[in-house]
Amino acid sequence: MYNDWLTIGPVTIHGYGACIAIGLLLALFQASHRGKKKGLNDDVVYGIVFVAAVFGFLFAKVMYCLVEWKSFIADPLSFISSSGFVVYGGITGGILAVILYCRIKKVKFIDYLELCMPSVALAQAFGRVGCFFAGCCYGRETTSPIGVTFHNSLYAPNDVKLIPTQLISAGGDLLNMALLLFIAKHTKKKGTVTACYIMFYSVGRYIVEMFRADERGTVGSLSTSQFYGIFSLVIGLVIFIIAQTRKETVIEAETAAESEEAPATAPVEEVKEDETV
Repeated sequence: MYNDWLTIGPVTIHGYGACIAIGLLLALFQASHRGKKKGLNDDVVYGIVFVAAVFGFLFAKVMYCLVEWKSFIADPLSFISSSGFVVYGGITGGILAVILYCRIKKVKFIDYLELCMPSVALAQAFGRVGCFFAGCCYGRETTSPIGVTFHNSLYAPNDVKLIPTQLISAGGDLLNMALLLFIAKHTKKKGTVTACYIMFYSVGRYIVEMFRADERGTVGSLSTSQFYGIFSLVIGLVIFIIAQTRKETVIEAETAAESEEAPATAPVEEVKEDETV
C-alpha cells in the first residue's frame, strides 16, 4: 500500500490522515442526522464531535508516549511527531472532554453520548483503514489466503505475508456500529448503547490483539490494550447493569417514519347535538 495519495507542491495527502478525516466527517453526518430525528441540538452535536476529536487525539498521543516512555525519553520531538497512538487513550480523553462540554452547554450528557456511540465506531473503522494504508498496526506472518504483503511500508515488514489485522479491526468496528444502531432502535434504557459499545469494542480489540505483531507495549503476558480492555469490559458490564435498573428511558422516535406516523394531536370525537358534554 502507498500512504502518499497525492502531492501538490509542498502539500502531500496521506492515506492515514485522509481516512481519519473521512471517518470523522461521516461520523458527524450520521450523528447529526440521527440527532435531528431525536430532537437533539444540532449545534451541540457538532461541538461534541469537534471536542471529542481534538481531545481524543491528544489523549491518544499522551497514552502512546506513556506506553512507549523509553522511546519518548530518548527522542521526544520525533516521537511526538510519529503516527503512534493508543485508541483506548483517545476514547477516554474524548469521553472526558464531552462530559465537560455538556456541562458547559447544560445539556444531558447521556443523551448525546448514546447518540454518538455508533458514530464513534464508524470513525474508528475508517481510522483502521488508514492504518492499513500506512502499514502500522500490522499482524503476524501467515500463510493464510487472507494474508497481505506490503512492499512500500515504513512500518510493516515488507515482502512478507501478514494477517490484515487493520482490515479485521475495521470490519469489527463496522459490525459494532451496526449492532449499536440496532440496539439504539430497540432499547428504552439510557446507557445501554454506551455500555454495549464499551463491551463489544473491548472484546473485539482483545481478540485482534492476539494476531498483531507490531510493538505496542506489554503488561506481563498481555498487550497494553488487552490489559486495559479487561477493565473496560468490566466497566461496560457495570454500566449495562445500571442502565437496566434505571427508570429513565431514551428519547423516542428513532426513525423519521415513526415520527411521521405518530399523530400530532389526539383525535377528537364528534359530539352529537343531543349529547351532554
